[in-house]
Amino acid sequence: MENKNITVQQWLPFEKIFNNGIIELKNKEYIKILKITPINYNLKSELEKEAILNSYKIFLKTCNFCFQILVQSNKEDLSKHIQKINENLINEKNSIQEISKNYIQYIKNLNHDKKSSSKNFYIILKEKNENKETLNFENYAIENLNEKYFKIKDCLSRCGNMVIAIDEKKEIISVLCSFLNSRMYFNQI
Repeated sequence: MENKNITVQQWLPFEKIFNNGIIELKNKEYIKILKITPINYNLKSELEKEAILNSYKIFLKTCNFCFQILVQSNKEDLSKHIQKINENLINEKNSIQEISKNYIQYIKNLNHDKKSSSKNFYIILKEKNENKETLNFENYAIENLNEKYFKIKDCLSRCGNMVIAIDEKKEIISVLCSFLNSRMYFNQI
């Protein structure tokens, strides 16, 4: 086998990002990324929890198409918080300085142990051309992905979640980079 050098652009599966947030892959499949802002289920009453579960069951029955749920944990960058504490230490008495230093060490340990993280929730919708005969598959795929988005948005909104289609190119690129550079978050302190 020949060892070929390929560029990152050749390696990435993305062909093009449309203005409406749809991503065309090199294999002529199309995807749409939805960001989900979840509710805190544990803070709900028993009656609310039951209603949420019933709405979620309806969501699963209604969405008769494939989708991928992605949960992304990101380690928090606490450097600005720690810097602010250090700046305030200058004017404090010895006992407060000692408490603040212990607090900073606690934060660093907590962050190092991956206990302080934020989570982002995404749903990835995909449309692939099963019938290669379709002439205008791009328009069909875009229309179908948007229809799936509205169905998911309607169903998950009933559960109390907020669903946002990621439509801006800059935000899509940021999300894709965070998917591809997930190791970056593991190395932060």
